[in-house]
Amino acid sequence: MAIKFGRPIEMREAPRRDTATVAPALDLRVRPRRNRKADWTRRMVREHVLTTDDLIWPLFVTDGHNRRTAVASMPGVERLSVDQAVREAERAMKLEIPCIALFPYTEPSLRDEQGSEALNPDNLVCQSVRAIKKEFPDIGVLCDVALDPFTSHGHGWLLQDGRILNDETVAVLVRQALVQAEAGCDIIAPSDMMDGRVAAIRDGLDRAGYLDVQIMAYAAKYASAFYGPFRDAIGSAKTLTGDKRTYQMDSANSDEALREVELDIAEGADMVMVKPGMPYLDVLRRVKDSFGMPTFAYQVSGEYAMIAAAGQNGWLDSERAMMESLIAFKRAGADGVLTYFAARAAEKLRSQG
Repeated sequence: MAIKFGRPIEMREAPRRDTATVAPALDLRVRPRRNRKADWTRRMVREHVLTTDDLIWPLFVTDGHNRRTAVASMPGVERLSVDQAVREAERAMKLEIPCIALFPYTEPSLRDEQGSEALNPDNLVCQSVRAIKKEFPDIGVLCDVALDPFTSHGHGWLLQDGRILNDETVAVLVRQALVQAEAGCDIIAPSDMMDGRVAAIRDGLDRAGYLDVQIMAYAAKYASAFYGPFRDAIGSAKTLTGDKRTYQMDSANSDEALREVELDIAEGADMVMVKPGMPYLDVLRRVKDSFGMPTFAYQVSGEYAMIAAAGQNGWLDSERAMMESLIAFKRAGADGVLTYFAARAAEKLRSQG
């Protein structure tokens, strides 16, 4: 009982309704699912599209002839002799992949403290560039500029008494870039993270007459656990001493990434890169929104290995995971992706028409 104005009022329970037969009171004039009901309409309203034009295919080159050596930590990836790298470049052309990236496996006997083999105009990278460009002049070739594939200590810089020689390293990197440009490289990609290297390389290229050679700066390159399989592929995993946190970026920072990108653009970079990819999609989005530059992501070896190995073990559908990961880069603002999935993804895109 309740009392209202001094008079007792009897409280009665409202009659119960059969909720199983009564539709909820929803406003269903707006039904987002209508745009998802069929493949044709999903394609028609799709916000981001992945094409073969978005792919750059990294290849590992090694000494020898007619040689393919599996990289154990990267299922489906091989080190290729120069002649086999040419055949993969032909495959890339047929798949309409616009650009390939070359990384060398340098024999231990050719490694030294200074990374001298990087300056050899007949090293594996230069041999590969010349051979590929001779047969397929219209495919883009990107070359990494750094010393870690060539040093006995596995780092991308010169070292003296335990101290990084930043400026001296930059001078060597300029010479490495010139050797690659002379071989026919289209895009120089400095990955070393030394201060001032983009400006020095741009000046060096221009003075030598390579005005049209592009620079894609590894502008926001993080000290990451996801590089392990790559170091296996180029042979630096066993030689690397210490770590790279004194020159690669702290994974906790994103404001710093914007400062690094801004510097590289000011120094003459034509394109910028965020590396790794998926753990840093937020950084990728900030970079694209802040600068509007051609911006790329590197889906690094560890990212590739996780998806490929999980697919091999039946833990996920690796083909769907591959495509989902690649469209994530586009959604986050990437203009293109360096990925070891490039050929496989291109074949998938072609099969979809």
